Amino acid sequence: MTDLRDALPAFERHLRAERNRSAHTTRAYCGDVEHLIHHLDEVGTSTWDEVRLSDLRSWLAAMAQAGAARSTVSRRSAAVRTFFRWARRTNVVAIDPSLRLVAPRRNRHLPGVLRPHDATDLMDLAAVAADDADPAHVRNRAMLELLYASGIRVSELVGLDLDDLDVDQRVVRVIGKGDRERTVPFGIPAAAALEAWLVQGRPQLVRSTSGAAVFLGVRGGRIDPRQVREEVHRLLAHLPDAPDLGPHGLRHSAATHLLDGGADLRMVQELLGHASLATTQIYTHVSTERLRSSFQQAHPRA
Repeated sequence: MTDLRDALPAFERHLRAERNRSAHTTRAYCGDVEHLIHHLDEVGTSTWDEVRLSDLRSWLAAMAQAGAARSTVSRRSAAVRTFFRWARRTNVVAIDPSLRLVAPRRNRHLPGVLRPHDATDLMDLAAVAADDADPAHVRNRAMLELLYASGIRVSELVGLDLDDLDVDQRVVRVIGKGDRERTVPFGIPAAAALEAWLVQGRPQLVRSTSGAAVFLGVRGGRIDPRQVREEVHRLLAHLPDAPDLGPHGLRHSAATHLLDGGADLRMVQELLGHASLATTQIYTHVSTERLRSSFQQAHPRA
């Protein structure tokens, strides 16, 4: 029989090497299993073979009583089910006690999005700021245009290298979750902003240590995701009626505006790099809610 914490290093290696999970996801999964271990310690369970479905249910109940969000409870239970599937395959446990574990469904929150005219105003604001030729302003405009035009994640944006960009063909190659590669198109305004950054802005910030990174910070290193978020929030603060969103809000906005414009759902799934169509479908709910709101305001018998 295996002591509870002895299995974690092998589970972590499984997530990284076999499941190809990111470092962030691996830490989260292992942290969720650690949370279960803490509960099992409290109830006197010392080995994985002793764990029963009732122990897992009491763990979920304890989280709910402590005020944990439904999304947290759902995520942790999913991580533990992944752990037990691995544990059963590797003979850490003889029986998987999580097979009948049912967690509460996540509350489905509709993502915040910009209205199309807000997105246009934001890009115009970034363009005006870039007119002073300050390399940071030229960079910010290029980042915002590319985020909104392509819908890529902020982690994908900061990870871009020069070879990933083809400004002439207006496509960018990104490495998404699970190291899945995809090619995403972008429009003429984003291409113009990127051209200005690569020709005028980036040469002013590049250093011998910059490498091939597309977007650089003021010290010449690859820009940090936190700085990208700060710049998006800072520019949006100048638009009085726009929601306060970060880079992920630009991704949500791009997806919603594509669907509102008649784009096919599976095409949007491919552009965003979603493994499941169900993830992309949340944007159809955004469009439906917007349609319902307009109907209720405009129709005399709504």
